[in-house]
Amino acid sequence: MTTEAPVASSTITKVDETTSARNRVVEIVELHVGPVAAVSSVSGGDVAASFALDLRDGSRVFAKTHTDPPPKFFSTEAAGLSWLAESKTVRVPEVLAVDDDAAVLVLEWITVGSGRGDEEAFGRALAQMHRFGAPAFGRQDRRTTGSRSITNEPCDTWVEFYSGQRLMPLTRLAQDGGSLPRSTISALATIANRLGELGGQPEPPARLHGDLWAGNRLVDENGQSWLIDPACHGGHREYDLAMMRLFGGFDPVAFVAYNQEWPLSAGFEDRILLHQLAPLVVHAIKFGGPYVAATENAANQYL
Repeated sequence: MTTEAPVASSTITKVDETTSARNRVVEIVELHVGPVAAVSSVSGGDVAASFALDLRDGSRVFAKTHTDPPPKFFSTEAAGLSWLAESKTVRVPEVLAVDDDAAVLVLEWITVGSGRGDEEAFGRALAQMHRFGAPAFGRQDRRTTGSRSITNEPCDTWVEFYSGQRLMPLTRLAQDGGSLPRSTISALATIANRLGELGGQPEPPARLHGDLWAGNRLVDENGQSWLIDPACHGGHREYDLAMMRLFGGFDPVAFVAYNQEWPLSAGFEDRILLHQLAPLVVHAIKFGGPYVAATENAANQYL
């Protein structure tokens, strides 16, 4: 008689979740796109399960799903991709299907290349996308974005938006969760009240990606750049550029080309940390650690 080692319940649950996710994805793809010949898991993303699906017609699509998404999670992402596509500038994957009830989003497949992208072309296209503009600061559909459901109520000015829809709500979340020390909470509140003097020359709302770190830019096999996973809204164009510098991964050539296409206002370099404050607070809330000190350091530059 042999005794088999017990299987951990967490392992069984994980297998069941993966199977369920795969089945949901196949069902939605076959309903809206076409018959599926093969499906495989792909890496990427920290909240969704992602898949590559080969269709019987020889094409391939990308799909992702979520076990417990916020309301309208994937249709908000789909709307953001379509909104960026309206500018006909930086490439974004075409939305092939979206179903919030099933929590599935199906997109055009992008074959990622092994080389560096055309950084100059990307910088110029990003400037053109920003310059395409937005109806207001925030979102007309008022949908929230990001893992913390950040609000995007339409505002007439950047000062009103960045204070009321970014810094102050995030500061309250950090305070309620004990994520930041009192001194930093106080500093953020002071900065929110001084944005009019800190933010530089007023500009019209730009069409922003909203979460533009290097992981959300793909370079295909032809060296062309694509943007994915947006948190779109109308905002100050310096926000996207500051986010690009927060974690690195973008060549200086892209910033030079951007500035040649649409020159930045004087003093941009002095405002980078100001625009980085919002994502830094988000990371301090989610991960703590070095982001707490980084938030404190950035805030102290404007006191």
